[in-house]
Amino acid sequence: MPDAPATWFVLIQDSMGTPNPQLRITMPGLFVSLAKKAAFVSLFACAASAFAQDGTILPLDAPAEPGAIPLGTGGVADQPAPESWFRQWGEPMVRNVSTATLTPYLPDPAKANGTAVIVAPGGGFRWLSINNEGWKIAKALNERGIAAFVLKYRLIPTPPTIEGLQQSMNRTFAAVTPPAGGAAAPAPATPPRPPRPNLDNQLADAEAAYAMIVARAQEWNVNPDRIGMMGFSAGAGLTMHCTLNSKTMKLLFIAPIYGGMGPVEVPKDAPPLFVAIAANDFLFNGEFGLIKSWYDAKRPVEFHLYQDGGHGFGMGYPGHPTYYWFEPFTHWLDHNGFLKPVAAK
Repeated sequence: MPDAPATWFVLIQDSMGTPNPQLRITMPGLFVSLAKKAAFVSLFACAASAFAQDGTILPLDAPAEPGAIPLGTGGVADQPAPESWFRQWGEPMVRNVSTATLTPYLPDPAKANGTAVIVAPGGGFRWLSINNEGWKIAKALNERGIAAFVLKYRLIPTPPTIEGLQQSMNRTFAAVTPPAGGAAAPAPATPPRPPRPNLDNQLADAEAAYAMIVARAQEWNVNPDRIGMMGFSAGAGLTMHCTLNSKTMKLLFIAPIYGGMGPVEVPKDAPPLFVAIAANDFLFNGEFGLIKSWYDAKRPVEFHLYQDGGHGFGMGYPGHPTYYWFEPFTHWLDHNGFLKPVAAK
């Protein structure tokens, strides 16, 4: 860690996907200002809550992905750099994804119950925490007999170098950054807000993933009527976006984990909802509109608010209550009959 405080910027987006750049993290030290309607996070350089590790961003050679299947959904406009990988907080991450892929993780046939889950990692639509919120989750689902499919969806372009990425974000949010002396800058009458992100690419990727699972259901030993989706942080936002906007995905259940908590208009046929978040998530502002929306619509909902765990816990960190969130999730799946074996179609 350098002697001078290292500043990392984070985008906060509301439930409609509008970024709200009112959060700054300085290490050492911490400054946080959260808008009341912050819903799901767009992480720039601090994607995990495990601050005990060195947060230095290091380049990483692209790992082998032998099972990754291109989805054929096209590229990304104005992409300045090829896909690249880096490591932060001990986790591999990928950015500048312009070719979406789906990686199947299939359970032991003796355990398989016919249920499938699309797993959407987070990273603010600028990177993917693909191990912590993707591969690890898929392997845990396999242990419960569930076929998991990790979605590496297309991302918003970032500069080619790590340094360029940092500089770009610094310039973008200079207007809302307190001066060097630490005193807060006068707030403008209307705070500057970056453009609303367009999730058309990500929605198309998710719909293509769903269609591929349906088309290859027999090959993968899944029942096409038993496809759910779960996501983390921005991936939770994508999960909700699919639920509320897709015309082709008929999800059996959804599980947005530490995602947006703002109210939404619930479809009449909305799937059962499972939500988990930590009370000390620095992006959680005590809003429960999402839960109330599902409850008021009389749709099945289960909600777990953990005392401790921060943001980006993935499968959970030992010693924190969120380390155990996956077991209640499994019980919820079982309670709703989603673990009961059914034949593939």
